[in-house]
Amino acid sequence: MSRIGKLPIPVPSGVNVDVGDGAVRVTGPKGELRQPVLSYVGVSIEEGRVLVERSGNAKQHRAAHGLTRTLINNMIVGVSKGFRRSLEIQGVGYRVAKAGEKLNLTLGYSHAVSYEPPNGITLSVEGTNRIHVDGIDKQQVGQVAAEIRRLRPPEPYKGKGVRYSGEYVRKKLGKAGKAGKK
Repeated sequence: MSRIGKLPIPVPSGVNVDVGDGAVRVTGPKGELRQPVLSYVGVSIEEGRVLVERSGNAKQHRAAHGLTRTLINNMIVGVSKGFRRSLEIQGVGYRVAKAGEKLNLTLGYSHAVSYEPPNGITLSVEGTNRIHVDGIDKQQVGQVAAEIRRLRPPEPYKGKGVRYSGEYVRKKLGKAGKAGKK
């Protein structure tokens, strides 16, 4: 049995979970999320807990068991607390500013780069070099953070670029030159 899939998911107060029509709908103070469920995975609600069971023992059924439980858990956490991913900008002259909902990023290109977030995502700027991506859908928050990072990924020689907060960038030495030859 899946170690993750068999764990019950506690439902906090203020969060409502509905199962039906081959999908799970979670409603909370921050919003509403919906996730389709595969036919061989059963979801039930008992005593304020969500239980996920599988119908068979095939490899595909075992894989979907833990995945479904994790997706439902992320939905419950998202509508109650939300998710945040933080990014840092490093480099001389690299900065970010917020204009309405859009981000204007100066990343060493000949032009400023503008990024508009999708619905359900809020971007906030702290200072001139920190970006916070907030939302209720964990997958969407991670995707938006990855798209912003992709605008100028950290380069290995000076470490300049956009990186996740706390990300370690391994630096290379660069050219050794012709010190030994005359």
